[in-house]
Amino acid sequence: MELRALINFAIWKDFRDIKAEDQWPTTHYNRESMKKCWEYLDLTSRSFARVIMELEGDLARTVCIFYLVLRALDTVEDDMTIPNSTKLPLLKSLHEKLYEPGWTFHESKEKDKIVLEEFDNIQYEFSELKPEYQAVIADICKKMGAGMADFAALATPEQPVAEVDSIADYDLYCHYVAGLVGEGLSGLFAASGKEREFIKDQLTLSNSMGLLLQKTNIFRDIHEDVIEGRGFWPRAIWSKYGFNSMKELIDPSREQQALWASSEMVLDALRHATDALDYMTLLKCQSVFNFVAIPAVMAIATLERTFMNPKIFKENVKIRKGETVRLILRATNPRDVAYIFREYARKIHAKVKIEDPNLLKLSIACGKIDQWAEHHYPSFINISASSAGGRASSAIDPESTDARAALFMKLAKDAQEKAQREKSEKFMADLKARGVIKQRSPEEEAAIKAKYEEMDKQGAPWFMIGAVIFGVLALMGGLGWGVIWFIMKMYPDSGIMKE
Repeated sequence: MELRALINFAIWKDFRDIKAEDQWPTTHYNRESMKKCWEYLDLTSRSFARVIMELEGDLARTVCIFYLVLRALDTVEDDMTIPNSTKLPLLKSLHEKLYEPGWTFHESKEKDKIVLEEFDNIQYEFSELKPEYQAVIADICKKMGAGMADFAALATPEQPVAEVDSIADYDLYCHYVAGLVGEGLSGLFAASGKEREFIKDQLTLSNSMGLLLQKTNIFRDIHEDVIEGRGFWPRAIWSKYGFNSMKELIDPSREQQALWASSEMVLDALRHATDALDYMTLLKCQSVFNFVAIPAVMAIATLERTFMNPKIFKENVKIRKGETVRLILRATNPRDVAYIFREYARKIHAKVKIEDPNLLKLSIACGKIDQWAEHHYPSFINISASSAGGRASSAIDPESTDARAALFMKLAKDAQEKAQREKSEKFMADLKARGVIKQRSPEEEAAIKAKYEEMDKQGAPWFMIGAVIFGVLALMGGLGWGVIWFIMKMYPDSGIMKE
């Protein structure tokens, strides 16, 4: 199936070419500074570059600049060579640099330092955006920078990267670095007109979308982060299993305890899954939906692949390319995305060991995803695409053994009969109003009803029925003899007479 998906993707998938001349009015690829920004996006984005380019109209360019601004913030935060005396003020004031033409920063040693060294190009393109876009980006940059600075300030010379203690701190950190991204994107979607205005106010759902992705990345990157001296798993989780520092998590001799800690990390990430599904049901623009859904299904697939997988403590574990492509092709509507989430939730549940301290909680978390999918998209309803290219149609599966199917079919039948009855009554009322049918008084209706009741009491009039039957038979006999007489009269020399 994955090989087939790869072939279909290579042959049939259409991509937006931002370099094409007919796309210049919205991508501005013909402008040197914007061309460089698109190049920065390719250099710094691991997975978002392609989905950003697929966004409709000028939203792709806007999100590209938004991403690069936040990447600049993230580069400052991640660079351990920048002293806090420089880092903290820069994180808090980077949003102001968006309005300072020509500003750059050359003190970073991070691999993505180009976004700081050539920030003047990003700043110029930011200034070319619509004012409503600028307001959203600058606001999110300000909030994120302040939050990053708060956490960076907790670092000490002995511990250059502050560890996260409680689950609340973990949620807050993820909110600053990813939840705010979700809020900003919702604001941009609404400002572009591609999505409805209320989407910008869905702060809880937007935050959960960001947290699902961020927590998946933090969970997956445990080996890389520990080796580089970073630690984002909350102490409240790994300390339960006898660890004194995050470095001990990658100790091969303590693999089983580390797996129990990783199990709880997945449990924590899964609590954002249903909010993410709720958010995606609110989107109406296909390119925006794809932009949100593709990373989401990648996240749930990554959680399944890394769950109870000891390899995460030795290397960076990723899903296969064929599986990635298959997910991209499937994640085109809320229903199919819900089924993808349900599929991987069931796989996660199948991997839970009976000795796992989080057995019950994981079962409930996976069950909630399954329940959400079944509630919104019941399995006893068949959905088929129109052959004429119109709207899809839905129908209850008559062969389903689901008790709800029989109930829904009864409700549908009752509704149909009620509609037919109301239609008949309306038709009769119309005939009466136009005088086609005489309107009887209550006394006349009562007299007719009494007459029929009396007839019912007397029983059937057998004498009259017998007389009618005899009359009919006599009439048929008379007609027969009349026909014979006519033939004999008109053809006296016929063979009939001779015989």
